[in-house]
Amino acid sequence: MRIGEVAERAGVSVRALRYYGEQQLLPADRSAGGQRHYPDSAVERVRLIQQLYAAGLASTTVREVLPCVDTGAVPPGLLDRLTAERALIDQRITDLLAVRDRLDDVIGVARNPGPDCAHGQ
Repeated sequence: MRIGEVAERAGVSVRALRYYGEQQLLPADRSAGGQRHYPDSAVERVRLIQQLYAAGLASTTVREVLPCVDTGAVPPGLLDRLTAERALIDQRITDLLAVRDRLDDVIGVARNPGPDCAHGQ
């Protein structure tokens, strides 16, 4: 698959795929003319990379995690780091839920202001 097709199917930019290649996250074969060619599995790989980035992992950590996904083997030191990363994600989830609850309160007050509320006056 060519780079444009992978980008379209994965919902990312061609620039992102080039970056993933530079970071050694997404290998590609090159044609005689220098064009990148990816296996069909590249689309799912890109989606995984995007999820790992969205979770807050750095590209160096993503680079270490991807071979583990492929082989199922996780080096001991990496396991400790991933456990710590997971704890940070859990904390971010807790924080986001608290923010969402506060926003729900604000929305509720805005929709149904009490008699002492200056909103809308």
